[in-house]
Amino acid sequence: MTEVSPPISAAALSNTDQLLRSLEAAGYLADRRTATTVYLANQLAKPILVAGPAGTGKTQLAKSVADIAGARLVRLQCYEGLDESKALYEWNYRKQLLRIETERATGGGESAWNRVEADIFSPEFLLERPLLAAIRSSDPVVLLIDEVDRIEVETEALLLEVLSDYQVSVPELGTIAALRVPLVFLTSNSTRELSEALKRRCLFLHLDYPSLERERAIVQAKVPDVAARLRDQLTLVVRSLRSLDLRKRPSVSETLDWAHALVLMECADLDGDIVDETLHVLLKSHGDLEKARAALSGAPGSTG
Repeated sequence: MTEVSPPISAAALSNTDQLLRSLEAAGYLADRRTATTVYLANQLAKPILVAGPAGTGKTQLAKSVADIAGARLVRLQCYEGLDESKALYEWNYRKQLLRIETERATGGGESAWNRVEADIFSPEFLLERPLLAAIRSSDPVVLLIDEVDRIEVETEALLLEVLSDYQVSVPELGTIAALRVPLVFLTSNSTRELSEALKRRCLFLHLDYPSLERERAIVQAKVPDVAARLRDQLTLVVRSLRSLDLRKRPSVSETLDWAHALVLMECADLDGDIVDETLHVLLKSHGDLEKARAALSGAPGSTG
């Protein structure tokens, strides 16, 4: 196997301990397992597949690594129907037509057309999409392929060449190899099983909802104005809600939204009324709100 240099040589990623400290300084509280996986992915020049429930910090991990490393973040947001024209590249048809019309206006025979044909399929007429942009960048890049489980299995084939060989094949131009290998994060909410071929190319990291202690620390770091007692109460309520059979469990970002909302309302202590008034900040469907209200009512310990 050909030895590959780490995509990012920044001091922030030089070892696991330094990475933990750098992420914490950037406001991302990672555990050692997460930091170790990111460190190894960078050293091995391997993509990381980060799976877990929505709202557990998967996307933010990639953003934070780019931030502490001083790297450019290139993001491909996946969705059903994504194709190579949106993920890899497409030709600038309007510019190509203008070039052809210009040549026609000036005249010329078959040799002129051959010249034009070669010209319009040159890099000048190529529109970069996220994957090709990451490959062609000469600067350090963190490539985020977000919610990869949203695309069809067939579309995953578009990613395989990039993830294994860090190159893109353009029939009219040939193979475009990476000027500099990007550090790649793929995120998945596990809505469907990904192909073995894709998983085989990646290191794997599962991010679940944080422990009660870690979520308290996150709230303290992100919403320093919240009082300690209120912080403890709201994180307990969020933890109890996640144990329910909800359509969508509250994410960490929604915990932070709730903490901000309670500070704005000058709330010093949670009670049933304030929880009922603000529960919609955490939960986003009528059914979930009804289930939560039923579970929380008559349970004073959950808000006290």
